[in-house]
Amino acid sequence: MAPRLLVHTRTTGYRHDSIPAGIAALRTLGDFEVHATEDPAALEQPLEAYAAVVFLSTSGEILTPAGRERLAAYVESGGGFVGVHAAACTEYDWPYYGGLLGARFARHPLHQPGKAVVEDHDHPATRHLPAVWDFTDEWYDFRTNPRGRVRVLATADESSYEGGGMGADHPLVWCRDHGQGRVFYTALGHAREAYEDPAFRAHLLGGITWAARLPPP
Repeated sequence: MAPRLLVHTRTTGYRHDSIPAGIAALRTLGDFEVHATEDPAALEQPLEAYAAVVFLSTSGEILTPAGRERLAAYVESGGGFVGVHAAACTEYDWPYYGGLLGARFARHPLHQPGKAVVEDHDHPATRHLPAVWDFTDEWYDFRTNPRGRVRVLATADESSYEGGGMGADHPLVWCRDHGQGRVFYTALGHAREAYEDPAFRAHLLGGITWAARLPPP
């Protein structure tokens, strides 16, 4: 049986028009059975059947108290969690979620070309990438720098675009252990075009397989 992904895309804040493209990409990335939903009740059910839970550009407060409890228990007991782009703009009222993800969104400059510097190539999400990855995105700033609490995989080179607000050390992609589970986050993925980019698709696939403890692509 193919591994199952629960892909949650509920938004109560800004809604990215790239969400359908993201779902379509996840359905074709690997040998996954993808259950995409915006129903918060889906997170209230047992999650153990899923190899990973993916928050794909979610925003705002999206979970019920029961859903929060289920998600926390799932990751703590060994489940995989993957946050993509606006997943960092999610559940501001739930302190646990900020610790789970590693950092929360603060602001972003205009969508524009820039450069991501790969800091750690010893990870399935980044091992295929060049040392400096040219990409176009929103280059999220975060309220706090997660370094020291996460394993930073790639940083933003703020000299390569306009409007960066975190300075020389600007983590952009990271992973971490949480309880017995694994968490992967990438700030990239704003535009529909990203989900057609082979390098970004491989980046997502590597992050998901790592979080889910599946064989790397």
